[in-house]
Amino acid sequence: MNIEYKIGQLFLLGFQGDTIDASHPVVFDIRHRNLGGVILFDRRLTGSGGANNIVSASQVKALTASLQEFSTTPLLIALDQEGGKVRRLKPELGFPATAGAAELGQKNDKVMTTIHALTTADTLHCLGINLNLAPVLDLNIFAQNPVIGGLGRSFSSSAAIVSAHAGAWVKAHSSRQVLSCLKHFPGHGSSRTDSHLGFTDISETWQPEELLPYKNLIAQGLADAVMTGHLFHGGLDPHSPATLSSSIIGSLLRRDLGFQGVVISDDLQMKAITSRYGLEEAVCLALAAGVDLLIVGNNLEVDPNILARLIPAILQAIQTGRLSEKRIHEAWTRVQQLKSTLQRKA
Repeated sequence: MNIEYKIGQLFLLGFQGDTIDASHPVVFDIRHRNLGGVILFDRRLTGSGGANNIVSASQVKALTASLQEFSTTPLLIALDQEGGKVRRLKPELGFPATAGAAELGQKNDKVMTTIHALTTADTLHCLGINLNLAPVLDLNIFAQNPVIGGLGRSFSSSAAIVSAHAGAWVKAHSSRQVLSCLKHFPGHGSSRTDSHLGFTDISETWQPEELLPYKNLIAQGLADAVMTGHLFHGGLDPHSPATLSSSIIGSLLRRDLGFQGVVISDDLQMKAITSRYGLEEAVCLALAAGVDLLIVGNNLEVDPNILARLIPAILQAIQTGRLSEKRIHEAWTRVQQLKSTLQRKA
């Protein structure tokens, strides 16, 4: 496999529309750029808005089947289905309602958490979705946090409670052949700002115990993948946010916590990244830092041919020595191992 095809496997790409055919841009990316996976959204976030990839259960099931049929390599098909306020599969479209992390953590009943997680995982499996970008491992340190505590996305301020319920969530998903992703490393729960909207500095608010849920789940073998947050911590890296930081990914996550699986970026089109970096630069910096799978939601900004910009930028970074083929191969190998894990679960 040539280097360009390996690079294609390193993207989780968003696209527009609730149906696809052979002429759709994402199908071109699957067929000709060896796209590794897609991420689904219920709403269009640009233009006049409206529905995007998700309209009904039968439609989603047909969409995921079409995506897989167009690919010679099994695709990762992902979305965010945390429950509570963060869910792409909404009850008003006929999908089952499930509690958010805060409600489950307050009940502190692992059986209840398992039931809600199984409901979610059963739904995803039936729809052909094999990667849930959840659970949230952030500690609820700042209750008014606009993107975590304020939305009820954290199980608890207690690392032990977060670890217990996140572990139950992952086990439930695994039993239904659905992968999970622990997020947002190294911890978003103490932030005062939303990384969707701009630069997010946790240097003065972050606490070391925010690492404990990651440490616990990694040690238990319950970490299919870990998502980095676009979070700046000057004490951990004085120059770069976590997604672009070899210190945070390579030293803290991989060396200190022992995680050897797939590192996934949060959406690289979020303002915490785009306000300071161009997208082409960001994907190269993220790969160099140790990210293996790059999310480009293609929803905050829409470009049907976005990979035609990004893959050449990565190739140029290799040619100029900013990236190595070894790093690309390492990321590609991890992504293939994650996909093979999914096949073994099936």
